[in-house]
Amino acid sequence: MTTAQTQELDVQPTPLALLLLGREADPRSERGVECPGDLPSPSDPDLVERARAAKAKLGDKVFVLGHHYQRDEVIQFADVTGDSFKLARDAAARPQAEYIVFCGVHFMAESADILTGDDQKVVLPDLAAGCSMADMATAEQVAECWDVLTEAGIAEQVVPVSYMNSSADIKAFTGKHGGTICTSSNAKRALDWAFQQGEKVLFLPDQHLGRNTAVRDMGMSLEDCVVYNPHKPNGGLTAEELRAAKMILWRGHCSVHGRFSLDSVNEVRERIPGVNVLVHPECRHEVVAAADHVGSTEYIIKTLEAAPAGSKWAIGTELNLVRRLANRFASEDKEIVFLDRTVCFCSTMNRIDLPHLVWALESLAEGTLVNRIEVDKETKAFAKLALERMLALP
Repeated sequence: MTTAQTQELDVQPTPLALLLLGREADPRSERGVECPGDLPSPSDPDLVERARAAKAKLGDKVFVLGHHYQRDEVIQFADVTGDSFKLARDAAARPQAEYIVFCGVHFMAESADILTGDDQKVVLPDLAAGCSMADMATAEQVAECWDVLTEAGIAEQVVPVSYMNSSADIKAFTGKHGGTICTSSNAKRALDWAFQQGEKVLFLPDQHLGRNTAVRDMGMSLEDCVVYNPHKPNGGLTAEELRAAKMILWRGHCSVHGRFSLDSVNEVRERIPGVNVLVHPECRHEVVAAADHVGSTEYIIKTLEAAPAGSKWAIGTELNLVRRLANRFASEDKEIVFLDRTVCFCSTMNRIDLPHLVWALESLAEGTLVNRIEVDKETKAFAKLALERMLALP
């Protein structure tokens, strides 16, 4: 329906509808924003050389971080690679760098800003590089959830644990309410700590990591877990269901890892006899239960490094990383395939491409600060408190 037709029918598009159509921007969202200025053409044959020249001109003033899920054309310019928290810590350990260029997504750049010095500036080459999972929990929705828990009489028993893949606002909420942050590597330690502080956990925003950790690693049952849906009144749960639950899981998920299914596992086992199935804990519970190995991105890499020559692996994580690992270990006769036949990149992570990186580096080299990610002081203080609790986990 055109704008003229909606006006004729006296129909007013909602802000959400306009956002999804790309016709409006939400300053509190990780989507729907554009970079100012003109980007170089993606067909420019000199892009690689331009990136090298700008980076060389900046010298030690710039430190480029590359997440494992970035495309190869970008990752070649990273000073360090890793998962989101490792990269944020690497940035904090580089105080002499005036500019931190984060080739990742929005919440990662926020975390880097929280952990780096006030004189350092974090840059995200494309502001539209968000995270669908992080977008699934807004500050307003989580505050409403806490009101529901309060009305049910259990808020004082609940400790929030938020996944690293969350916005600064959610990390700050977690810090303010006595909770901690976790990564896919230390989720069990975070939950062990949380259950020493309270009787229940509100796990944000990835339901699958929360469920998999509770059931697979801590021996809870699926019945101990309930899913809070922010789009339903009271989260779609009764007060009795909330009181009976140990794990209150936010209804969020990773758009990449959520695609893998039990059929994917069964199909690859039939197609490749003797294959080892290795998946990320953001996958659905039935996929994790059927896999041979489960672990974080770093765990996946280390497992393949230690794998014997001639072994066969089906990997359930983002395709850029899987392809890079397949190429890396091909000389060792390790067969590495994507778990699903359907190609699935992280679409928002892939917004960071070579033209955006060149534009950001050249702008900085010319003395123009672009696309700075800056968390306000109050949010930063509470978010850092939650992150520091994670760093102090036994």
